[in-house]
Amino acid sequence: MKLGLLTITKPGIAGGVALSGLAGMALAARGLPDRGTLFVCTICIVLAAAGSAILNVVFENKTDALMPRVSGRAEALARIGSRRAASLATILIASSVIASSFLLNKVTALLIIAAVTSYVFIYTLYLKRSSPYGTVTGGIPGALPVLIGYSAVSPHIGLDGFILFFVMLLWQPPHFLALALKYRGQYAAAGIPVMPVALGEAYTKTFIFIYATALLPISFSLFLLGYCSIYFAVISVSLGIFLLALYYIQLVRNSAYGRAFGASIFYIIAVLTAVVADLGLGPN
Repeated sequence: MKLGLLTITKPGIAGGVALSGLAGMALAARGLPDRGTLFVCTICIVLAAAGSAILNVVFENKTDALMPRVSGRAEALARIGSRRAASLATILIASSVIASSFLLNKVTALLIIAAVTSYVFIYTLYLKRSSPYGTVTGGIPGALPVLIGYSAVSPHIGLDGFILFFVMLLWQPPHFLALALKYRGQYAAAGIPVMPVALGEAYTKTFIFIYATALLPISFSLFLLGYCSIYFAVISVSLGIFLLALYYIQLVRNSAYGRAFGASIFYIIAVLTAVVADLGLGPN
């Protein structure tokens, strides 16, 4: 039972959005946020992410069962029960919204609602099933935790918050598409029109490189506009070059899509950690 709950809450994703929320808080605070805000905001983000993940599994149960990569989620849901899982998800999301509204502010609560709604209903039920470009607009809920974290410290979101939001927004399509390339056969069998299935491998790889290249100037602008230090600039540029080089080696030369997917995870964790460390520990 516990293992099943862990599977359908997707803890890896929850951890990732918690880190992006922390980076948003660090930007707004121009350093590390106070412990109370940090604790409450992180808990709210994790609760909302876990609840959204459960609803995603409930809604995608039939397609998950057709894909060996994620069939474990369908098996876990069968053990728990869809109604019980949906009830738990509702409690988690409601707790997040209520806590953020009373302990943080209304802007944060509204952004959490926007993230949950756009991921569970707009992306899961419509965009993912209707268009190979669904992952582009579907990246919005994955980027919103940056603004959620920022608004928890300052309800008036500055340009720096939106820059990091766009970093997350640009990062997500290449990240997902590397996985879609690896499992395009499974997506095709499940009837999901991801880009490699609908538009082909060459088009998808070109799309990945365009987005990955755009990450360089966007992340660098945090230094250029005075929000982060030269140390962050060096790290962000180095990471951007690293990502492009790995994408070329793993996507073009070797077709090692799983390794490209892993490289993208390393990239975004390192960038977000660099933001927090630069503002919280280093000179600005």
